[in-house]
Amino acid sequence: MAIEYVPKGTVFDYDDVMLVPNRCVVKSRSEVNVSTVFGGRTFNIPVVPANMSTVVDETTAEWLAEHGCFYIMHRFAPFEPVEFTRTMKGKGLFSSISLGIKEGDYEVLQKFREADATPDYITIDVAHGDSEEVFKIVKTIRSMFSRVFIIAGNVATAEGAQRLANAGADAVKVGVAPGSACLTAPNTGFGSRGWQLSAVEMVSQALDASHPHVKVIADGGIRQFGDIAKSIAFGADFVMIGGMLAGHDENPGEIIDIDGKPHKAFFGSASEHQKGEHKHVEGKKMFLPYRGSLSVTLNTIKEHLQSSVSYAGGRELEDLRQSGYVRLK
Repeated sequence: MAIEYVPKGTVFDYDDVMLVPNRCVVKSRSEVNVSTVFGGRTFNIPVVPANMSTVVDETTAEWLAEHGCFYIMHRFAPFEPVEFTRTMKGKGLFSSISLGIKEGDYEVLQKFREADATPDYITIDVAHGDSEEVFKIVKTIRSMFSRVFIIAGNVATAEGAQRLANAGADAVKVGVAPGSACLTAPNTGFGSRGWQLSAVEMVSQALDASHPHVKVIADGGIRQFGDIAKSIAFGADFVMIGGMLAGHDENPGEIIDIDGKPHKAFFGSASEHQKGEHKHVEGKKMFLPYRGSLSVTLNTIKEHLQSSVSYAGGRELEDLRQSGYVRLK
């Protein structure tokens, strides 16, 4: 018989809770500061586009860095991480890349050492991050590059997050299968879909107690702008978003006409379209309505977050963590 896993009581997701307003202390929402420090750098908002090939490429990454936003470049061919890092550093911009856990990823690390062009951020991007192979490569990176900010994931439990922190991760991505283009939950029966916000809370509380310096990235399940504020309120330091930040001018891909309306492709990293073969498929391909400039959406996120903080009775992003909430179900 399967073991019920409810260590903190009844679990919940974004649609199951609502934050409770508090006395407003600002004259205007524009006064609210929603910038955040992550890995020693200050970013305009605590939001990062998902490191998927339909969301970010070299051009998108450069644009985001130039506009005060964090990014994580995807790890899929024909991307060359060493050359990318050199290019970004040559332009005075920070470098943030992704790696997997295969032999070729260790070869990339060696190339970085030989090229003397270490990236500022390395994300170990694996669907099931609570893995001995992930712990191994995190430890390897930490031993080779002491100053690199290491992001590792994905996990759905406090124990998994603590194991990544013990291995040397500076930040942990939380979320297994909650994304709109992910098929892990229906195909395997596993994941945090339906209790993603609860997973974020459990991991955040556990790391606050055992590894307070380790950051939490809520990854997946964001359907509405208010879900970003809820993620921060329940302990996330950053929020990774896929579909909501896809389909723009700055995102990779061509505009496709569907029924007379412009769209752009969006597919999961474990999809057949990304893998190039039908093997262990846990992602699907979708077509999203074309959304114009990414800057408009990012500014909208900033404005909504400023409003959220004002409703929380605060002036700074972290004031969201003092919010009360009610369970709707």
